[in-house]
Amino acid sequence: MRIAIVADIHGNFRALQAVLADIDEQNIEGIISLGDNIGYGPEPNEVIDQLRARGVLSVMGNHELALFNPACYNRLNPITQQSIDITRELLSPANATWVKELPYVALRHEARFVHGCPPSSLTTYLFHPSPTRLSRIFYSYDERICFCGHTHGLSLFTRNKEGIIHTHSLRPGTTELSPNDRHLIIPGSVGQPRDSSDKNAKYCIWDIPADFIMLRSIAYDVATTVRLIRERGLPVVNASRLQ
Repeated sequence: MRIAIVADIHGNFRALQAVLADIDEQNIEGIISLGDNIGYGPEPNEVIDQLRARGVLSVMGNHELALFNPACYNRLNPITQQSIDITRELLSPANATWVKELPYVALRHEARFVHGCPPSSLTTYLFHPSPTRLSRIFYSYDERICFCGHTHGLSLFTRNKEGIIHTHSLRPGTTELSPNDRHLIIPGSVGQPRDSSDKNAKYCIWDIPADFIMLRSIAYDVATTVRLIRERGLPVVNASRLQ
């Protein structure tokens, strides 16, 4: 079985379209989203409509939570708050309800899927975590493999049987997962990529029986997304990050 893992689409429907077209060519049996399907981007309704039509399993991200949770909203910076305000205006009532009902965590295929940091945080970042912190995180959940988003980066953290932690910077391509180690994987962002490889949309294929991941870098119609961000009054920085 091969499944696709997408993260941080952020209302970028053009990026999602390109990723889904690539997924359709990859012999994929299911898609899981790590949340932040909305926010920053100009087409949140189109994104959610597509996810719902495809039956994509999604967990909640902090941008989804901020739509209806004032405490989460108030912790965001003004640019992100403005993006959430406009997203709220753009979303249909049905899609807003879908967002509100997303779970914090999904457990599938003996793996854990969460937006921010395991075991269940939507808001905690994993920017350059220390080995000591990673050791505590690995002890906080039972699954051998966990996928999370939120940082918009590409990272692989492993813990071997001796408890030694290794940190790896991922690049597009295939990476084998040692069957004797535990793995925490950050597979990049579809709609607001901030990794060091390129500005393309990123997503991950997990080949479960073969025990490897394949990171995909997909070009998309950036110009249309940038134009729509400006037309719909979203912060200009949301567009400049894509170029």
